Amino acid sequence: MKQKTRMGYPVKIQRVERGTTKSFYVNFPAAIAEACNIEKGEEMEWIIEDKNNFTLQRIKKSPLKKSKESLKTRIVKKRNA
Repeated sequence: MKQKTRMGYPVKIQRVERGTTKSFYVNFPAAIAEACNIEKGEEMEWIIEDKNNFTLQRIKKSPLKKSKESLKTRIVKKRNA
């Protein structure tokens, strides 16, 4: 059975307060978005596994494209550029 490759990418949560409303924002790194072909306006869904684990997934699955470079390699290259 083939295991999924996992990687992490640290981000900080931002809190914005405007009057009586407050929001929390998570910035999605451009390197990951570009490597995964994420487009502006694309719908995503948070899956809350427990208080420490959140998974962001596409609502509409993107077709997987075969590439000589792995996704991890492309992200690391963009991050270091």
